[in-house]
Amino acid sequence: MLEKVFKLKEHGTTVRTEIVAGTTTFLAMAYILAVNPNILGTVMNRNGVFLATAIASAVATFVMAFLANYPIALSAGMGLNAYFAYTVCLGELADEVDPYTIALTAVLCEGLIFILISLFKFREKIINGIPQNLKFGISAGIGLFIALIGLKGALITVDDPSTFVALGDFSKPQVVLAIVGLLLIVILSHYRVKGAVLIGIVVTWLLGMAAEAIGWYQVDIEAEVFSVFPDFSNGLALDGLADTAFKFNFSWVGSHMIQFIAILFSFLFVDLFDTVGTVVGVADKANLLDENGELPRVGRVFFADAIGTTIGACLGTSTVTSFVESSAGVGEGGKTGLTALTTGFWFLVAIFLSPLFLAIPSFATAPALIYVGMLMFSSAKKVDYESDAADTIGAYLAALMMPLTYSIANGIMFGVMSWVIVKVFTKKIKDVSPIMWVIFVLFGLRIAALVLNFQ
Repeated sequence: MLEKVFKLKEHGTTVRTEIVAGTTTFLAMAYILAVNPNILGTVMNRNGVFLATAIASAVATFVMAFLANYPIALSAGMGLNAYFAYTVCLGELADEVDPYTIALTAVLCEGLIFILISLFKFREKIINGIPQNLKFGISAGIGLFIALIGLKGALITVDDPSTFVALGDFSKPQVVLAIVGLLLIVILSHYRVKGAVLIGIVVTWLLGMAAEAIGWYQVDIEAEVFSVFPDFSNGLALDGLADTAFKFNFSWVGSHMIQFIAILFSFLFVDLFDTVGTVVGVADKANLLDENGELPRVGRVFFADAIGTTIGACLGTSTVTSFVESSAGVGEGGKTGLTALTTGFWFLVAIFLSPLFLAIPSFATAPALIYVGMLMFSSAKKVDYESDAADTIGAYLAALMMPLTYSIANGIMFGVMSWVIVKVFTKKIKDVSPIMWVIFVLFGLRIAALVLNFQ
């Protein structure tokens, strides 16, 4: 049955490999079940957001599994949830009653628009129209980006007022245990131990429990340092959905159309290019791109993303998008939709074992992100640095700006804009396809919007 649905032999994988990969992906992105309720909980019911996040993630990932047969998982996008809560609800709409209802309306419209343009294959044309060199640069940039997420989550990289970033404090258990976990994954991978990444996550978590038990790792709720032991004393988060589901405000939209369109455009733009970048990076690492550098069935990938966003809005969460942490499962050998199916299954299980999954600390998943970031960064060696100036600068800026601006979409923006401009001024304008001109114009509009917002 599984072989027939997911074509495991054709993709050179097994049921065991896919299940381990899917579990690894889930553990790498399980933090979203804690982070999203904390962020959106500033304006909405936390338990409702938790349930909405888990259910929407599971449904969207199931659609990805069965419709696209790719090892890509989806959930509420980081960055977009912060924009939803802080910029829209607590910022632009702070004077409105229940501003989250307006934001959810924007997310719903975003999902419906993406369903529509998926039918016209617009996003499919974008991802297949990006030059090969740029794709390699995007993949390498995502590797650096997720590695930075891991380093930050483990406090190996910290803020510094003078140099922006600095090395963390090695007296902290988070730093030491994350490095131990990373070295464990590398050593196990060297010996080709199946499930090396998953083992690294679990062992690091167990070491964290030991550190807390002996007093080295100290819980400090005010500093957002939480216990790594599961706590079932408060029961399960199984209520609150009635306070978040189908909470739309179309009457406000009708009377504030210009303001609403501005909010909607920001959601649309970031989700569009974050998803494109994630899909390119994960597909390249899993060797899913064909000989022309294109991804078969990519339209179905975007359709799953659009369905997830629409369902998420109906249930009560911010934009659902493809997760870059899917690369953790790919690093474990995941190649088909069975990996995604497994991840989706764990999202449903998490509803009933929420204290267990919410106890997994960021320093335990950090080794997986750092290691997989290394694997993805290897795409940099595929970039042709000699043949064309536009290809070189485009790939370089895409890779450079993702981690340095903490945004996949920004990395793609710098890569595409520089690629097109250099092509024009090196008298190779014929190399610029119509779809690249469309992307160029979209990014130009985005830059204009950013300039106006800063004034």
